[in-house]
Amino acid sequence: MIIGITGGIGSGKSTIAQGLRTMGYAVYDTDSEAKRLIVEDAHVRQQIEQLFGNEVYKDGVYQTALVAQRVFADHSLLAKLNTIVHPTVRADIERRLSGHASRESRVGNQKNLFFIECAILYQAGFDSLCDKVVAVTAPEEIRLERVMKRDSSTIEKVRARMRAQETENDIPRADILINNNGKTPISTLCKEIINQL
Repeated sequence: MIIGITGGIGSGKSTIAQGLRTMGYAVYDTDSEAKRLIVEDAHVRQQIEQLFGNEVYKDGVYQTALVAQRVFADHSLLAKLNTIVHPTVRADIERRLSGHASRESRVGNQKNLFFIECAILYQAGFDSLCDKVVAVTAPEEIRLERVMKRDSSTIEKVRARMRAQETENDIPRADILINNNGKTPISTLCKEIINQL
């Protein structure tokens, strides 16, 4: 079974995903894998350089701040960047799924669950890979506090990032809702997800 984990910035979806990893489940983190592919995949690099110019990889290092500045100023650039990155990530997920399925069948694992963690699961179209979707939620004030503390960011910048993600409208589409308000231990929330699945 393939399960998507989504939720807005600061909801705690990554903490939930780490809890599931600790329990021994396979979790694909689309954010970190996209960052890896942007650096390692030659075809992706070439397309991004065509879109942003050669300065986007300064001394071989992807200039995240430069790209962020440009895509926030011009949303059409973000759409073009997504058409480069999302299909590559999807292909990488499918490769991992293939390897995961064959490995699980070899060891006879009855817990054949594979999680895909993605803030923009629906927007990227990765929900079409999933049998079920888990949405992690938390009150806005808690989300703001978490992100400001984690990123040493201002409330205005965090709110802008929340608006840019626009994930809250996707919550009703999910099969399982998990309220991560900080009062319930992560291990308990992870067990609740497994029980519901």
